[in-house]
Amino acid sequence: MPAPRKIDMIPSELRERLSRTLAERGFGDILAVTDELNFWLESEGLQLSIGKSAVGEFSKALKDQREAFGMAETLLADMDIEQESDMHRVLMQMIATSAVHMMRAVREDDKHLEPKDLMALGRMLKDLMSSVGLREKIVGDERKRITEEARLAERAEIEKRVETATAEGGMSAETAAFFRAEVLGVRPK
Repeated sequence: MPAPRKIDMIPSELRERLSRTLAERGFGDILAVTDELNFWLESEGLQLSIGKSAVGEFSKALKDQREAFGMAETLLADMDIEQESDMHRVLMQMIATSAVHMMRAVREDDKHLEPKDLMALGRMLKDLMSSVGLREKIVGDERKRITEEARLAERAEIEKRVETATAEGGMSAETAAFFRAEVLGVRPK
């Protein structure tokens, strides 16, 4: 098993600070940010020194992640919950197709996937499938909520019409109660 990357050994507070600093500087100025990071590590009493290439890779990963989230927000901003669920389904198919192509390419080149890469691919597919399942549940719950709201609104409208009809028709209280019970299923209290 390969040794952990030094950047992964940074305490979470410093990693968050590094992320903020990189974002504030437009994911550039890597040399200065690397110097600052190493100063922070030294100030914390940690015997750890991070190189500019590690900070550069971290910066690129952050930038890519931010761009991906930005694109997803743009795509999903105008979508309702059902369209969003459809988008998840399409993404799942695209990732599955990419995984098949990747495995075929590795097999044809007579290479092997690293266990770490296989694990990451499996985790990504599992997370995406969970996400699709969650979206489907949300869509189902939303449909149920809308149906129930429509049912309650229709019932309120019918109750209002029955009340108006019984009042205008001059029905006795017993006759009105009978119609409420038979038409609306409302039993006297």
